[in-house]
Amino acid sequence: MSAVQWMPDSLPATLPQVLLVEDDRRLGELVQHYLGEHGFAVVPVHRGDLAVDACRRLLPQVVVLDLMLPGIGGIDVCRQIRAFSDVPILILTACEDDVDQVLGLESGADDYVLKPIEPRLLLARLRALLRRQQPVGGSRTKASFGSLCIDRAEREVTQAQQRIDLSTTEFEILWVLASQPGQILSRDQILLAVRGIGFDGLDRSVDVCIGKLRRKLGDDPREPRGIKTIWGRGYQFNPAGW
Repeated sequence: MSAVQWMPDSLPATLPQVLLVEDDRRLGELVQHYLGEHGFAVVPVHRGDLAVDACRRLLPQVVVLDLMLPGIGGIDVCRQIRAFSDVPILILTACEDDVDQVLGLESGADDYVLKPIEPRLLLARLRALLRRQQPVGGSRTKASFGSLCIDRAEREVTQAQQRIDLSTTEFEILWVLASQPGQILSRDQILLAVRGIGFDGLDRSVDVCIGKLRRKLGDDPREPRGIKTIWGRGYQFNPAGW
């Protein structure tokens, strides 16, 4: 059977635009129908080797990406999309082992949902990702600490005048920490601020993103000065560490 799949050249501009990459066509149809009923424009793609080109052409506002795909796997799709886009990526995984979750987050994904999918949870996570793309009107949108500058309105981070590329989740976690310099924030507080849900003791996304932030910002993970780990309590943004 040919791998050729028809896709539109663009998505409706009036609705939140979702690229759904899922090889289980029945599940894909159910997700597409449910999201469509809740105000999303969804285009399904059933192969990993078609997903990257679809993302380039359609420029969706969010990507929902299964990890187990024909063609190329979801992890490779995620990495390739991250090479040219900071679009929010939510991965779907059937594995409760945190290895897949950590791999996805390390590859540039912003969030994950376990299979079997709970539609209301998927919808809530997508809405949270989209909210994080929009700065809150009237709130402070810029912060500077030594060589580090964060512009939330432009969603841009620079260090020593060099732009630092961050994923949506990495940016939001940095902003949450930098908005409360010197304060110790628990994982629960960080997740509530970023995703609107609490820490369940299994979610590794905060730890993974903090590790990636330190690497990208040159904050030595063995002796971090900018984002400190306060053992047993959480993380602390040090305004003097930059």
